[in-house]
Amino acid sequence: MSASLLLVLSLAVSACLLGCAAGPSAHTGDGPAEAADAERETALILGVLNAETRAALGRDYRAWREHWVHEPYVVKTYTNAADGTSSVMLGWAAVDDFVRSYIEDHPTPEPPPEPLTSADVQIYGDVAWVTYEQDDADQGLKRESRRLELAGGVWRIAGMHTTILDASG
Repeated sequence: MSASLLLVLSLAVSACLLGCAAGPSAHTGDGPAEAADAERETALILGVLNAETRAALGRDYRAWREHWVHEPYVVKTYTNAADGTSSVMLGWAAVDDFVRSYIEDHPTPEPPPEPLTSADVQIYGDVAWVTYEQDDADQGLKRESRRLELAGGVWRIAGMHTTILDASG
C-alpha cells in the first residue's frame, strides 16, 4: 500500500471513528436565528444523504449523480473492519466510474436502511461535516462521515468515508 493511500485511509478512518452524536448539532452562531438556520440546514443535509442513499441502493444512477460534487478533489473510501479490506476512489471521475460500474454489475435494488433522522452535523459556512451510524441489510452496522458543499443553494456530497463495523447484515 502506498504511503499516500495509507495516509488518506488513516485520516478518513480517524475522522470517522471519532464518534457520532445521538442528535443533530451544528456549529454556527449563538443566537436564535442562527439556531433556526442550523436546524433548517441540518434537515436539508439529512434529506440529501437520504436521497443519495435511496438512489444508490435503488440503482438510479442519474439520481445518485445529482447529489455529488463533480470535481477532481472528491473522494469516496470504504473500510471493512470485519475483513480488513478497503477501497479508495480519488476524484469525481473515479467515484463516478466506480458507482456506474457497480450499478451495471449489480442491477438488483437493495432495501434502503431507515432514513437518517439525526446525525452529528457541523456546518462551517458553505461546508458541512456529517458523521453517523446506520444499519443496512447488506453491510450491517456502518459508520459514515460525509463532507458536503453548498453550491447554488444546494447541498452536495464532496467526500464520503464508510467504515463497515459489523458485516453480518
